[in-house]
Amino acid sequence: MKKTLVLVALVFCSFLTFAQKFACVDSEYILNNLPEYKQAQKELEDVSLQWQKEIENKLAAVDKLYKQYQAEALLLPEELKTKKENEIVAAEKEAKNLQKQRFGNEGDLSKKRAELIKPIQDRIYNAIEKVAQEKSYNAVFDKGAGATILYIDAKTDISDLVLAELGYKVNSNNSSKK
Repeated sequence: MKKTLVLVALVFCSFLTFAQKFACVDSEYILNNLPEYKQAQKELEDVSLQWQKEIENKLAAVDKLYKQYQAEALLLPEELKTKKENEIVAAEKEAKNLQKQRFGNEGDLSKKRAELIKPIQDRIYNAIEKVAQEKSYNAVFDKGAGATILYIDAKTDISDLVLAELGYKVNSNNSSKK
């Protein structure tokens, strides 16, 4: 009796497994085929370079103040030395704070990235969901961005369908399907 129950359970489980449909997408491939993603990346790069230059200018000003202080330090009275040192420290602190504000974990660049990229990601997710529902997939895996899928049949890759759902011409030479 026990063997029969185990056998029935195994057959039932294997039946459920075979009834499931799976697919995959390559998120990097999809993103690289979206002009608005490329534009958002360019805008992020431009803003990042602008902010980096702003920070470098502040740090250069700090360096200039420090070199000026070193040149004058021997001739300055103690009171003026302390004042100049405090100015240098304050300018350096301001530059570091600006760097943190711009490039910190929750800084301006992270906010700008979320502002530009999140709507694109949402559109992709909605397209994946729509294609998956239309094709009756139970699960869709992402094989892009260093995912740990060791093998997947190219026939299960629905990246081109997602791009078509987003309204973009499908690249029939999808290198991610090879």
